Amino acid sequence: MQVAHHEATLMRPASAVLVNNLDAVKDQSGYAVSAKLQGKLSLSDGTELPKGTVLLGKVTADDSQQQGTSKLALRFDQARLKSGTIVPIRATIVGYAPASEQTDVAGDPVHNYWTANTVQMDQQDAAPGVDLHSKIGSQNSGVFVSTKKDDVKLKQGSQIQFAIAPGNSGQNGMAAGGQS
Repeated sequence: MQVAHHEATLMRPASAVLVNNLDAVKDQSGYAVSAKLQGKLSLSDGTELPKGTVLLGKVTADDSQQQGTSKLALRFDQARLKSGTIVPIRATIVGYAPASEQTDVAGDPVHNYWTANTVQMDQQDAAPGVDLHSKIGSQNSGVFVSTKKDDVKLKQGSQIQFAIAPGNSGQNGMAAGGQS
């Protein structure tokens, strides 16, 4: 747990919008996924990720062994700047809001309230009938699990809250050039 706390101190909160629809039944391990940053992000190593930077990831196997009838595990590990430059990152999903629920009661955008004191996230009903589970230090960014239905579907335009650190912190096997 000490490693997760240390890693959490290197992370910064960020919000992004899912670029493509995801479906646990159709999208198998290795399927590409992306989300676009909604604001500028300064990583702990000084790297700047401007608004509009695309976070790149893939559907992967559930490394946390969550129980459920359907699972969708995601791993975001790169950021593509508008110039095309790829930056390795470590990203943990710390919140999710379906496209239809991206504002709070006052009509303001949903904010990322994650802090470095939080190393595990369990969001019940992140999407209808779907829970989100994630841990700082896990190989995956997060796992969406359904115990009520046979599929997990995440819609394009949904908001994902992240905790993001530079990718060369050693936990995800990324080399400095962004290659595994």
